[in-house]
Amino acid sequence: MADTKDEKAERLAAALRENLKRRKAQARAAGRGHQAIGAHFSVSHARSSASSSGLNTASTSA
Repeated sequence: MADTKDEKAERLAAALRENLKRRKAQARAAGRGHQAIGAHFSVSHARSSASSSGLNTASTSA
């Protein structure tokens, strides 16, 4: 019975380590994603500001 508890504890510890690694990787990716979203917003905002002021911006028309 002690072996079963030890094995279960080892599996739990391994699962927790993997979960922690995954969450850290997601946090790093999310940090990079916010920077990219912020840069995209700045470009989009600049284009919409130019459009609303009557300036001609490059756009694709169907």
